[in-house]
Formats: sequence, structure tokens, C-alpha cells
Amino acid sequence: MTTSWNANLVAERATFVTHLECGLTGRRYEADRLHGLSEAGRPLLVRYDLAAASRELTRETLAQRPRDLWRWRELLPVRRTANIVSLGEAETPLVALDAMARRLDVADLLVKDEGRLPTGSFKARGLALAVSMAKELGVRKIAMPTNGNAGAALAAYGSRAGIETIVLCPEDTPEVNVREIAFQGARVYRVNGLIDECGAIVADGAAKGTWFDLSTLKEPYRIEGKKTMGLELAEQLGWQLPDVIFYPTGGGTGLIGMWKAFDELEALGFIGPERPRMVAVQAAGCAPIVKAFEDGVEHAARWENARTVAAGIRVPKAVGDFLILRAVRESGGFAIAVPDEEIVAATEAAARDGVLLCPEGGATLAACMRARSQGLIAPTDRVVLFNCATGLKYPMPDESRRLDRHAAIDPFAL
Repeated sequence: MTTSWNANLVAERATFVTHLECGLTGRRYEADRLHGLSEAGRPLLVRYDLAAASRELTRETLAQRPRDLWRWRELLPVRRTANIVSLGEAETPLVALDAMARRLDVADLLVKDEGRLPTGSFKARGLALAVSMAKELGVRKIAMPTNGNAGAALAAYGSRAGIETIVLCPEDTPEVNVREIAFQGARVYRVNGLIDECGAIVADGAAKGTWFDLSTLKEPYRIEGKKTMGLELAEQLGWQLPDVIFYPTGGGTGLIGMWKAFDELEALGFIGPERPRMVAVQAAGCAPIVKAFEDGVEHAARWENARTVAAGIRVPKAVGDFLILRAVRESGGFAIAVPDEEIVAATEAAARDGVLLCPEGGATLAACMRARSQGLIAPTDRVVLFNCATGLKYPMPDESRRLDRHAAIDPFAL
């Protein structure tokens, strides 16, 4: 489905977008029009005139800009600055897990902590771009399925943009996320099903013209927001990419986006052809990408009876499965699944090192530990893990003790 773009909008800044392209067939689609999936039913990717962009965007000009998501404007699709919907998307830090690095015997172990973003998760990156482009293209009502954090980000950015938002989530979605979504202005419904079953309801409503479907990879622009993780990472490491990236993979938008970002940076002359090994991390209770990788196929079958404590990666079927698998294989990486008990243990281990991971972030550390024990990563490797949300959103065990101030207290016993 396409809808004419408002021709009265006048560009306020140079843009280098040339067209959109089907990620499966390569067919070109016109920019500046509202698109969902391609005619092949696959994600559309935004393409730029990178030769022209390289004449304006240099390392030197970049270094003079505020350290936020929008400093990469030449590689982002919004044409009018008035349409940018922002909540202050600052660059997220790389935090070293030095004790764990010594324990695992790897050169460096770094966490890119996306929990520092607005709404407390990396979903802010994708939704900032998707909602900005929805505003630019005249969308007035949006719906999407969520396992929690994406819905929270949509509610925040949609409300800020004045766009009506409807969010459907599995009935066991973390309570803090459900309340956050509603509190920030979206209508949220708990559905007796998994996220892809919520997505089917959203897709049906979109087909009937009720709303625009902003599901993962069903529009082109969330990838563009998520790719800024790769752009930031390259600059933070002095334009030398790490050896290995462990990424928590549900819909896989960020992994796909980073792989795209590295190609764009090479075209700009910012980096060379070297690439990290990309590792798609899933939970043992929902691992369709891992099975497809191990089976050597391009598309993943739906994972039945999906269960995991890491709700954000409980995605039984990803529309961009082939793009995830392509990036993993082209990079020489791998896909790996970890059981819930290892996810919980890894999250607790990181907390003892001062870093509070969400369960999905804990899955990347658990996967790194397992991969090291299996010889899949080496002592010389510089490893980056992605923590996709603040651990403060998730339940923690109560390990406090009671102290009676009226009784005799021996401070040495404390």
C-alpha cells in the first residue's frame, strides 16, 4: 500500500535519500511516499547517495556536533527538521566489564548500554525515526504489537507528535511496560496470544484502513534509527570495529541496521572493509533464527510454544529473518541460544560488576560465556554486548534483611 506524500512540504535541509529497495528482490520503490512491506511481502531498506553525502559529512564535521542520534542527519531520512520528533536521544556509553573479561579470558568485554535512552530502551532509536517519518508523511493513527519496550517508545513519541497510537501486547507482558504504555498516552490491549498473533490483528486493521502498521520491519524507518547503534559504536572505538558483536535477536532490526550502517560508513570512507562477527542471541525457549542458521536455510519456521524470561526476544517469527541470517553468515558470525537459567545467572553476575542488565542484555552475556567455553571466540577478541534496556524495568529478587533499631546492634555483625 502506498499513499501520496504531501507535496506542499518543503525540504529545510539537504537529504541524500534516493529511493527504497526491497531487501529480498532489490526492486526499487519511490522515496517520499508511505510504504509498508514491498510487493514481495519483505522489508524495504532506505538507500542514500553516499558519494554526495561523503562530501558533506566528514569525521571532522561530525566531531563538532552534539553527541546525539541526530548528528548523523546525512544518513537519516527525515527531510524537514520541523518533523523531527525527539525526546533527547543521547549517545549511549560503552561500559567495560573488566572482571568478567578476565574471567572469560578475552581482550575486552564492553556493554553498549542502551538503557540510557528515552523510555529506557533502544526502541527509542527506531521509534524516533519511524514516528518522525510518519509525521512527515501525514500519518494520523498508528498501531503496533509489542512485548513491552517498543510499545512504550511508540506511546511516548506518538503522543509527542500528536499521533493516535494503539498498542497490542501479549497478556504476560511485564506489568511496568503495560502501565508505561498507557500512562504515556496510547490505548493498550492485552491479548491472549504471542507477539506475532498480536501482529496479525494489527495487520488486519491496517488492511482495512483503520491505522498504519508500525510493526517491526513492516515499515522502512525503524531500521534507520536502529542503525545509529552501529554508527555510534564505530566512532566510539576510533573507527575500528570490534571483533565480535553479541546482539539480542527477536525481530532483529538492530542487527540488520548495524550491518547496513557498516556498509554506509565504508562507502563514506570512515572505515575499511573489516567487519565484526555478528552473533544473533536468542533464548532456548524461542530460537527460530538459531535453528534456521544451524539448518543452513534462509528463512526461519515459526517457533511454537515460545517461552522465555527475556520477553523482548520472544518473537516466534521474524519478517526480516533472511536479512538477519544474511548478516550473520556474511560476517562469519553465528547464532546461539541460551537457557533461561543462564540468562538469569549472567544478569546477576553483571550486577555484581556494577552493570544492571535487562534479561535480553543478560542473554548476550550468557551467550558470550557459552561461546567462549565452546571456543567460538578467542582470547584476543574485543567483544561488544548490547544491553537493550535498563534493568530497572524488571523485577529483582528481594535480598534485603530486617534490622530492629530498638535492639542491641553489633555493627561488626552487619
